[in-house]
Amino acid sequence: MLSTFLFSRLWRRAEIITDVDLTELRYSGRSASLLCGFRALYIGLPINCITMGWIILAMQKILGLTFNLPDTTASRILIVLACMLIADIYSALSGFWGVVMTDIVQFCMAMIGSIALAIIAVSKIGGIGALKIRLAEVHGPNHTILSFLPNFSVGEMAIVTFGVYLGVQWWASNGADGSGYTAQRMFEAKDERNTLLATLWFNIAHYTVRPWPWILVALVSMVVYPKLEDPEAGYPMLMLDYLPVGLLGLIITAFLAAFMSTIDTHLNWGTSYIVNDFYKRFFKPEADDRHYVVASRISVVLITIISAVTSLFMNSIAGAWKFLIALNAGTRLVQILPWYWWRINAWSEITAMAASFVVSLIVFVLSQTKNNFAYQMLIMVPISTLAWLIATWATSPVSEEKLIAFYEQVRPSGGWWGRIANRANAKMLPRTSTPALVNWLLGSIFVYCTLFAFGKLLLGFYGPGVIFLLIALVTGVMIYRGLPINRPRVQVNLE
Repeated sequence: MLSTFLFSRLWRRAEIITDVDLTELRYSGRSASLLCGFRALYIGLPINCITMGWIILAMQKILGLTFNLPDTTASRILIVLACMLIADIYSALSGFWGVVMTDIVQFCMAMIGSIALAIIAVSKIGGIGALKIRLAEVHGPNHTILSFLPNFSVGEMAIVTFGVYLGVQWWASNGADGSGYTAQRMFEAKDERNTLLATLWFNIAHYTVRPWPWILVALVSMVVYPKLEDPEAGYPMLMLDYLPVGLLGLIITAFLAAFMSTIDTHLNWGTSYIVNDFYKRFFKPEADDRHYVVASRISVVLITIISAVTSLFMNSIAGAWKFLIALNAGTRLVQILPWYWWRINAWSEITAMAASFVVSLIVFVLSQTKNNFAYQMLIMVPISTLAWLIATWATSPVSEEKLIAFYEQVRPSGGWWGRIANRANAKMLPRTSTPALVNWLLGSIFVYCTLFAFGKLLLGFYGPGVIFLLIALVTGVMIYRGLPINRPRVQVNLE
């Protein structure tokens, strides 16, 4: 929601190709060039390939169980090759346009398949009422599986983990500024209105429409296979045990659609970094478009190979996901602030990424206690944040001319721009009846309440479900009425 209401229009006004391009729009000098190359390689290869690696691992588990393949390196390689081939071919041939068009079809297929499996899985054990009874039988009458709040009585770790997820992780590690492949979508929207609405729809589809079919199947697997050595195998096992052959084929196709939709996005996204922000910037700045298209296709193949090899060294999807979050711990705040604080410079971001990488590796190696991810975050984020703050004040700020040019192009509303805003020329800014931060808060309430409303109604808690739904409707109407779209533009005196 920060991406939607604070950053989507700023990204679109920047008129760049990747979020790494923002580096040289916002900063200047050799430090900007160094940051541009460093971010392109760091995000395009290790970060991107680790992400793709755990996605491939998930598909390996599904197909390995489906076709009863042995859990050997040879079978895993075979599955990886089969999974990657089709997505690799059309991503290399069609580029961004092909990725977007196939994503539309694949999203619909994935949703149809996951909803079908959820309906069948729940009906097989006797419906929602039976599911809740079985959860109590298997996990105890006082289980908190269906609760938003964790069971704080189990100890300090529950409190710390809940606090870290709610108060730290979302801004410290996730793309709260909309960077990455989300920003790539924003760049391609035809205007600011479409950018904002598309990002808003992504939040709704991703966080309220998509989760519950998957959650219901997960709940069923927790009562059907309560003692699985690998709980991540429960989902595909339900498919094999509950679905007839024809429908099983449809669900596998839906999984492949979801897999390829994610993989092709990351292939195209990573390639844009490697070619546009590294190869073109530092090696072949004057080549023609045909040359860059060929280079992009080679990059797609390269990223595919690295990601596939990475997946072979992974054993846990959750473990890879946590390690990826740790690598970014403490970097997101410094990527949010350049839009709103003139003092941030390229060395701030370089220091943040380097510190996060080094500290996360040290913490993961030295940490001996299992399930202490929350404590790890509380170590990594403050150290990384302190490091980039020191670097910010120890180095020279960006030149005033560069800052004025940036401010005039993206026109951020609010923030700590001081004399930069006073010296910038007045611009035509969109008029809005609701401040962006208020819309952000309303949007967050809307998404959570919609998510909880669907869950409560599906699980038979109709009273709370109706209350959440009403709150979602009210906040949705308030957001719609306050959207800064389809209104006349007015002159704003920035002085």
